[in-house]
Amino acid sequence: MANLTFQYPAWYLILCVLLGAAYALVLYYRDKTFHEQSERLNWLLGALRFITVTFLSMLLLSPLLKSLITESKKPVIILAQDRSESVAAEMDEQERTAFQQSFEDLVQALERDYEVQQYAFGSEVREGIDFTFQDKVTNVSKLLTNVYDLYSNQNLGAIILATDGIYNEGSNPLYLNTKLTAPIYTVALGDTTVKKDVILKRVFHNKIAYLGDKFTVQLDIAAQNSTGANTSLSVYKLEGNNARKLQQTPVNIDRSDFFITREVVLDADQSGVQRFRIVVEPISGEATNANNSKEIFIDVLDARQKILIVANSPHPDVTALRQSINANKNYQVDLAYANDIKVNITDYDFVILHQLPSRNFDASGIINTLQKERIPRLFIAGMQTNFSRLNQLQSLVTIQSDGRNSNDVQGRPVGTFNNFTLSEDLLQNLPNFPPLTAPFGEFEPAPDAAVLLTQRIGKLDTRYPLFVLGEENGVKVGVLCAEGIWKWRLFDFLQHQNHQIFDEILGKSIQFLSLKEDKRKFRVTPTKNIFNENEPVLFDAELYNDNYELINEPDARIVITNSSGKDFDFTFNKNGRSYSLNAGIFPTGNYTFRASVTNAGQNLTATGQFSVQPVQLELFETTANHSLLRLLSEQYGGAMVYPDNVAQIADLIKDKGTVKPVIFETSKTRAVINLKWIFFLLLLLLTGEWFLRRYFGAY
Repeated sequence: MANLTFQYPAWYLILCVLLGAAYALVLYYRDKTFHEQSERLNWLLGALRFITVTFLSMLLLSPLLKSLITESKKPVIILAQDRSESVAAEMDEQERTAFQQSFEDLVQALERDYEVQQYAFGSEVREGIDFTFQDKVTNVSKLLTNVYDLYSNQNLGAIILATDGIYNEGSNPLYLNTKLTAPIYTVALGDTTVKKDVILKRVFHNKIAYLGDKFTVQLDIAAQNSTGANTSLSVYKLEGNNARKLQQTPVNIDRSDFFITREVVLDADQSGVQRFRIVVEPISGEATNANNSKEIFIDVLDARQKILIVANSPHPDVTALRQSINANKNYQVDLAYANDIKVNITDYDFVILHQLPSRNFDASGIINTLQKERIPRLFIAGMQTNFSRLNQLQSLVTIQSDGRNSNDVQGRPVGTFNNFTLSEDLLQNLPNFPPLTAPFGEFEPAPDAAVLLTQRIGKLDTRYPLFVLGEENGVKVGVLCAEGIWKWRLFDFLQHQNHQIFDEILGKSIQFLSLKEDKRKFRVTPTKNIFNENEPVLFDAELYNDNYELINEPDARIVITNSSGKDFDFTFNKNGRSYSLNAGIFPTGNYTFRASVTNAGQNLTATGQFSVQPVQLELFETTANHSLLRLLSEQYGGAMVYPDNVAQIADLIKDKGTVKPVIFETSKTRAVINLKWIFFLLLLLLTGEWFLRRYFGAY
């Protein structure tokens, strides 16, 4: 329906008509041009001119055409199919084919009256249903949340959910915080019969352990309808294709609904990603053995740094250093004396030189090795130190002393030191610690040295450095200009019954000095060390030029090798100034990789490893949960049906009477002058008048 309105008073139309009539009369009333023709020709020409002028003047009133458009929108019906492994486990091929046919018939029946949208859900929600049941997890709440996000502002008529009621990811759909107003009809798949089954239900463990530590794995073991059966819990370590049994304990099932939690303690005795298999041995007559075992992956990190203390002679400081360093599980400390070194210096990440070089041992061999291998070091000077030689071996501090006389000095923290932070407790208590023994002389720090502690001699705060840290030729170096730190450790325990302050200043200093900067020009890292079998393996890579600027002009490649020696070749994608790679989904197992790139004539490589662990959530629960489906349907005003009665859902939706089309009315306003037919009408009128005048001999 259309209505015509004007932006000026309607009585202006009379003026338009009068204007058209006046124009026609003036032009044709006394015109003798066509006196030889029929009188009707003048009337016809006048009528054409009258209509044209009247129409044009009416358009000057800006007429508007208002129309009301009515549109009917069909209700949307959502069909969602669970495509997880647990659904297929309870259906043979014939049952699956029959259910698929019933489902397709339901779609055809619904499409006559409704707009049907189909989704498959499991670990993710996908458009379309392909009846392949391969997802490793089931997340019902994600489906309902997606439906709410997409259709809450549309005419959502109903949701049809075909699943077995087992969910193992996401929240309980009964307590989902969405405001869905559409009824939910559930198709109850699977079997609710409780079968004889022993299940390794859950395994809890840390993903990371440190080399040399012990770690605990907590296991939940359940059994159904297996009273009186005996089984055992076994733990294996998988090394390539071999499985080595680590431990085995008996499990006695004493009730029908059996559940027990066990803990096993394992040793992190090898670095890298370690693979373990935990097995509950099958019992006779068990429904399935697929849920009796689970493999776990532990990333064992060798974070320990090897520290060597080389002393000029036995000293209480050496014991204090060893005890403090050994308290940190990330450090492994060894001791050697300058006159009898039986270790390989290059095997260590950090070296502490106590009163070396001394007057008896210049330690030139040790120092040369440290400088050649760029091993960070800490010098602890004392009354046995050869200071002239020490000044040659480091440039952080110059000590002018003959080593014959000493001063008792306390340590005063320097407020401008910012290489690492010290606790407020240490800052307040350290100045009160007993004095150390420093050589009498002059101390001058280098301009670029970071002074951590200065010397307090008696009550006088001096500018002489006591503890200096810095870097020489890219290697971290520290100098403690006094001996007797064993007194600090004893005093700390006397005052606080612990060694926290002493351990803090020594530990943070060693951590700063031993921290190695990554100078590699080509770095490749997987986003995880352990991936799930249902997620893609992702890599990031970075390439630096000689100025350590990030570049990615050359192509970078990577070869991934599985435990059987099969290679998978990939080329990295260039992403901004770096590289990235989505290698896709890999089967369960351990993998190594070797990446390479050629830049400026240099062939750079990076190696590493990762593992892919199985996802077995769908195997832990084999009994369908139809009670959840029934409650879900009742909560949203729908109904639960079984696969044989899928066709009834269309009738249930129609009988409910609430799923109806929505009628939308839209008001549309258009200016009449924009209507194309108006232009062609005016053109026809003017052309017709011009043609008649020309035809009968006038202009």
